[in-house]
Amino acid sequence: YGLTPEQAKLGGLNPKMFNSFLDGSKPAIETAAVCNATGLTPAPEGLLYPPGSIDEIPALMRPRSEGGVLHHKGQVEVISSLKSDGTPTPYDIRFGVFVVFEGETDYIRRCFEEYSVKTDPSGRYACLYKRWHLIGLEAGISVASVGLRGEATGCPTGWRADAVAVAKRDLKTGEILDGEGGYTVVGRLMPSETSLRENCLPLGLAHGWKLLEPVAAGQPLRWSTIAFDTDSTAVRLRREMEFAASRKSATQVPGLSPILGLQR
Repeated sequence: YGLTPEQAKLGGLNPKMFNSFLDGSKPAIETAAVCNATGLTPAPEGLLYPPGSIDEIPALMRPRSEGGVLHHKGQVEVISSLKSDGTPTPYDIRFGVFVVFEGETDYIRRCFEEYSVKTDPSGRYACLYKRWHLIGLEAGISVASVGLRGEATGCPTGWRADAVAVAKRDLKTGEILDGEGGYTVVGRLMPSETSLRENCLPLGLAHGWKLLEPVAAGQPLRWSTIAFDTDSTAVRLRREMEFAASRKSATQVPGLSPILGLQR
């Protein structure tokens, strides 16, 4: 992560948490939250992590049909700060956030130019960014907004994306899952309809359960592959949500009952 063991110890940093930043788990969780709050959606294959500098973001974050890497407009994606050979990209967005938007009229595209907004070569796609995401300051603003104005920074408006648990390595029957940032699973962003149809286990519940069968590296874990506790409030709520979503979308999901949303 760029910190020495001494720095991590001095700061009391959680190694599993920091590992989840790097293995893809935290990006999957955060982009799923963005999708479910804003209406943006993931690509069918999840996050691609294309490498690029800040100057390259507008060109990368275009549909593939227009020379970019996106599966579709209105998609979430994460930019890698490392090239495919492991070398760092110049002027990276590693600790920051960005949004790319399309100027659909000549007037808007002229405004991009007049205000020196970073754009792709066509001038049609523009990017605004903050190079540092100062969570310690931003969280306080969110708390104050809720307490003083009753205003949420963001909240779900629909179930569009999921962060599912995927085997980090070949897992054996009887192994105990250790959650995000651990040794057994990693998070993968997935469209919610795919997660629902394939009965995938959400990353947030992939901790402390015993595997009932082996799972190959890179394969999603499913409810049928773990011995979960049907009395768990978190499990009950998740399965009830899945059942409600399956009724709405007419998706057949194995193992869901119409009363409790739970069945083994």
